[in-house]
Amino acid sequence: MRAALALLLLLATAHAAHRGRAYVREKVCQEYRMLGKENFRTLTIIANSRKYSNGTFEEISHLIREIVSLAETCCADGAHPSCYDAGSTALSVKSCSADSPFPAHPGTAECCAHEGLERKLCLAALRHPPQPLPQYLQPSDKELCQAFRQDPREFADRFLYEYSSSYSQAPLPVLLGSTRTFLSMVSTCCISPAPTACFLKEKLARKTLSLLTLTSNRICSRFSAYGKDKVSFSYLASLAQKVPTASFEDLLPLAEDAAEVSSQCCDSVAEDCMQKKLLEHTAKVCTTLSAQDGRFANCCRGKNLMENHFCMLALPPAPAPKLPEVLEPTSKELCGKEGALHATRSLFELARRHPSLPDAVLAKLYDSSGKLRGECCSTKDPSACLDSKRKQMEAELPRLLEKASQLCGQYNKLPFLEFKKRLRESLAQAEPEASPAQLERLLEQRVSFASTCCLPDAPPLLCASKV
Repeated sequence: MRAALALLLLLATAHAAHRGRAYVREKVCQEYRMLGKENFRTLTIIANSRKYSNGTFEEISHLIREIVSLAETCCADGAHPSCYDAGSTALSVKSCSADSPFPAHPGTAECCAHEGLERKLCLAALRHPPQPLPQYLQPSDKELCQAFRQDPREFADRFLYEYSSSYSQAPLPVLLGSTRTFLSMVSTCCISPAPTACFLKEKLARKTLSLLTLTSNRICSRFSAYGKDKVSFSYLASLAQKVPTASFEDLLPLAEDAAEVSSQCCDSVAEDCMQKKLLEHTAKVCTTLSAQDGRFANCCRGKNLMENHFCMLALPPAPAPKLPEVLEPTSKELCGKEGALHATRSLFELARRHPSLPDAVLAKLYDSSGKLRGECCSTKDPSACLDSKRKQMEAELPRLLEKASQLCGQYNKLPFLEFKKRLRESLAQAEPEASPAQLERLLEQRVSFASTCCLPDAPPLLCASKV
C-alpha cells in the first residue's frame, strides 16, 4: 500500500521529467517492477480519471494504454536509457494532434504552442475542474454481479474510472482505499453462496470509508474552489447558522482548524492524513459545541466519529435567535492590522442573523468585503471611501439578502411541488407584466438555483455563477 501511494506522486509528474530525466525514469521503473503491471495500471486509471474528471471512458482508456505500454517497454531489462524520454515526447506529440484520442482540455492548444520539455511540463499541469456534484450511482447488487461475471476486467476498469472521476477531489489515498475495498467486496460476494448476506456485511464494513470518500470530496472541492482563508470563513458561517447562540471566539478556532485539515490533507499522499485529522477535528467540535447545542450533542453521542462528523454536516440551520444590534466595524478597524478579522466578525454576525442565506451568497459577500477593503484602505481618505461604499451596499444588500433567505428558507421547509407552486405565485405577483413564457423562465431559474445552491453540499463554483 505504501509503495502504491509513493507511485501516486510519480504518476502526476511522469511526463514532466526534467531535473534528471533518468532519475524519474528509474523511479517509475522501480515502482513498476515492485507493484507489477496490474497494480501499476490500476493506479494509473485512478490518477488520470481523477485528473481528467470530464474525460470519457474511451479517452482515459487510450491514455492508460499508452502510459502502461511506455512503462512496460522502457522498464524492461536491456531497454535503452533514452527510451522513456523518447516515449513521453511521442505522447506529448500525440496529445497535440488534431485527432488526439486523449481527454480534451481547453488549455491543450496553448501547451502545444511550446516545444520539447516546456510542452510536456505544460501538458502535465493540465487538469479538468471537478464535476459540480458526484455523478456515480451504485448499481444494485444483482447488476453489479451481472457486469462483474460478464467481464471482470472491463467491470473493474469502468468502476475505477466512474468512481475516481466522480469523486475526483477526494485525496488520492482515500480514493485508492475506497476503490480497492469496493472491488474486493464485489469479487468476494459475487461468488459467495449467500451474496445478499455477504454484501450487507461488506457494506457495513465499508461504511466509514464510504462516508470518508463522500465527505473528503466535498471538503476538498470547497478548498480547491475557495482556498484556505475563504474555506475557513465558509465553515465559520455554516457553524454560525447552525449554532447562532455560540460566540465568534468559540467558532473561529473550529473554522480555522477545519481549513487546516483541508490544507494539510487534500493534496497529501500520507495514507491516513484525512481520516486522522478529520476525526481529531470532529472531537474538537464535539468538545466545544455539545454543551451549547442539543443537536450537536446528539450527533456526538455515536461511537463512530466519521458518522458523527457526517451527522453534523447534515444539520440544517437553526432559527435565528433574538440578538442585540451589532455595531459595524469602524474604518480604522477595517483598515488596521486586524482588518480581515473585523470584517470576518461582521459577516459572522450577518450569517447567524440570516440562517437561510446560502453559502454562495455569503462567499460573494466575503469576496466583496475583501475587495472593498482593498479599494478603500489604500486611498487618502479611507473613511470617506468606506462610507460611500456602505451607502451603496445599504441600498442594494437588504433586497438581495431577503430574496436569497426567502428562496432557500422555503426550499428547505416545503415539499418540492408546494415550493414550486408558491414560487410561481409570488413571481406572478412580483412581475405582473411578464408573459407566461418569461414567468416560466424565471421560475426555472430560481428552482435551479434553490435545488442546487440551498443545500449544505452546494457546489461552490457552479453556485457562484448562479448568484
